[in-house]
Amino acid sequence: MTRVLVVDDEPQIVRALVINLKARKYEVDAAGDGARALELAAARHPDVIVLDLGLPDMDGVEVIKGLRGWTRVPILVLSARHSSDEKVEALDAGADDYVTKPFGMDELLARLRAAVRRAEPLMGAGEDEVIVETEGFTVDLAAKKAVRGGRDVRLTPTEWHLLEVLVRNGGKLVGQKQLLQEVWGPSYGTETNYLRVYMAQLRRKLEADPSHPRHFITEPGMGYRFER
Repeated sequence: MTRVLVVDDEPQIVRALVINLKARKYEVDAAGDGARALELAAARHPDVIVLDLGLPDMDGVEVIKGLRGWTRVPILVLSARHSSDEKVEALDAGADDYVTKPFGMDELLARLRAAVRRAEPLMGAGEDEVIVETEGFTVDLAAKKAVRGGRDVRLTPTEWHLLEVLVRNGGKLVGQKQLLQEVWGPSYGTETNYLRVYMAQLRRKLEADPSHPRHFITEPGMGYRFER
């Protein structure tokens, strides 16, 4: 059963989320502040976290950074902050998606399901048993990991999914809309700032010179391409 950690200081929102999630057979834990959220995440090992940014004891971005120090659990931000800069800051810190308040419960649950699917290990064998090597790093699609300099590279589920789509289409241009829909879901198509943030993160983690990438190529206004 999928376990969800809900982090929000508004009791009515927590109550609504808990009721709707439990009705759909999720196990749910709830925290009203950042410190409790970090404690519960470590103790309960949720499969996905729904996180408000406006917490009473610390900013939600700090919670994201604290979590990303040790876990790749999907983080779905739920916040009243609407500006693009604040969304990018949360995504850059390691969040996997961002929903603004007020929100529709059906949309939130759909995005939560998508976040959980992205984090699931690859199933089966066959075409997944593929290792792609470059001069600087190796991508093992079966083991769902990237290795650079002999060490595993820590990737979030969304970073991995984006990397996987690009690697599987090696040498081909993958359009912005296609990437958004494959990685974030069919309701996406215009959130190009997501791609900009996550491509920057992949380059920072895998490229020898992120400012002059050799492997993750931008085709301005069209999409991205992976080259060995």
